[in-house]
Amino acid sequence: MSENDKPKEKVAAKEVQLQIDLDDQIAQGMYCNLAMVNHTPTEFTLDFIYVQPQQPKAKVRARIITSPQHMKRLVLALQDNLARYERSFGTIDLGRLPEGPMH
Repeated sequence: MSENDKPKEKVAAKEVQLQIDLDDQIAQGMYCNLAMVNHTPTEFTLDFIYVQPQQPKAKVRARIITSPQHMKRLVLALQDNLARYERSFGTIDLGRLPEGPMH
């Protein structure tokens, strides 16, 4: 029996438990009220920005760079979570925005 004639054994895929570290500073989170999205053929860049009222300057608080495939998975996860949020708490009304300038 040659190597090609031998029955192939199925190798059970090992499930890897991903351990994620979350340091204290990152765990606090950061408030942002503006997001900008840019892309190239190979990646998406998301800038999360805090704009202070009545201030002409804003600061990028975080920048995330990711692949198009991961971006699509992220968008699908966000859509799913928004749908679940609205089922629990009601529709988010974009027509009733706060008074003042839009950023």
